[in-house]
Amino acid sequence: MPPPDAVFEVAGQRTRPVCRTRWILSSRGVHHIGSGGTVAYPRIAVTFTDHDATPAVPPTPARAIRTFHPRRGRMTARQTDALDRLFPTYGLDVPDGPGDAADLTALFGRRAPVVLEIGSGMGDTTAAMAGADPDRDYLAVEVHTPGIANLLDLVQRHDLRNVRVARGDALELVRRLPVGSLDAVHVFFPDPWPKARHHKRRLIQPAHVALLGSRLTPGGTLHCATDWAEYAEAMRETLDADPDLVNLHGGYAPRPAHRPVTKFERRALLAGRPVTDLIYRRR
Repeated sequence: MPPPDAVFEVAGQRTRPVCRTRWILSSRGVHHIGSGGTVAYPRIAVTFTDHDATPAVPPTPARAIRTFHPRRGRMTARQTDALDRLFPTYGLDVPDGPGDAADLTALFGRRAPVVLEIGSGMGDTTAAMAGADPDRDYLAVEVHTPGIANLLDLVQRHDLRNVRVARGDALELVRRLPVGSLDAVHVFFPDPWPKARHHKRRLIQPAHVALLGSRLTPGGTLHCATDWAEYAEAMRETLDADPDLVNLHGGYAPRPAHRPVTKFERRALLAGRPVTDLIYRRR
């Protein structure tokens, strides 16, 4: 049998020619081959070496940590129809990895201030804010297909020509946006990832905040809201530490009248959890 500290190397893929003993792996077991020895049945030849610090295959790059749960859900016939008909006009897919910068003027067909809505959910908040603010364009990004479809349906029903919907990872989308291209970023009720071992998945953390801030125009705002008290404290600590952001209220903000009451907010209030708003301006 092979020595206990031996290292397998597939024949032809050795990184160091340190052959000590040849063995054959087959469906009938492990067989030793001496000088000139052969095995008549199908086999896979491998070589054992004492050790090799250089791996034969490069390590797989670490997968980027995602800040969201990919969710599945049933869609109504109306939502399915809206997705099929309207996504080609009002939607865009966010590819993974490096890519070309997004052209917001071409996307909306005009030059206007742009608001990025990260995690638009079922789209009610985005639709309400865009309808009340026609002079600005709203770019919503979401991963939940029924939510994307529902927002597209709202866009058609209310003739919201200043809304576009991105499907995919918000951070990948932000990386493609030009520096200083956003008038505002809204992060309403992001996943709090309450378990300590999952905090690395939270959206509001230093590297992500720096990325978001770089896409804001000077004077642009970053508005966050959460019903998770511990996350609110962590958000404030992270946002206060960013040198390019200024807290407009010196702490938690009064609830802005322009932010519609969301489904998550109603649930939180019914459960007795207060909702916290944080609003920062880019220097």
